[in-house]
Amino acid sequence: MPATFDRDRAAAARAQFKRMVGWIALAGVVLVIGALWYLSLYGPLRLHMVIATIAGVFVSVMLGCGLFAAAFYSDKSGHDDAATGPAGKTDR
Repeated sequence: MPATFDRDRAAAARAQFKRMVGWIALAGVVLVIGALWYLSLYGPLRLHMVIATIAGVFVSVMLGCGLFAAAFYSDKSGHDDAATGPAGKTDR
């Protein structure tokens, strides 16, 4: 019997996903500030180094954590319920 899609469950998962992305973005900003502070200890910051650090650190944090958040969202929203692999097969 296929699983049904629950809209309330999906809405709650969507709200939680948005909160997670907000916290991840905040963590990315904090990590960028920390990385720039650390780099400033060893010499002057040049524009290209600042741009590369911002892009590299922030994008890496958002990509890595964002993919984990998307996996959790997919599971909690019920989108994964209908997908079954070989273990979900039944003999007829």
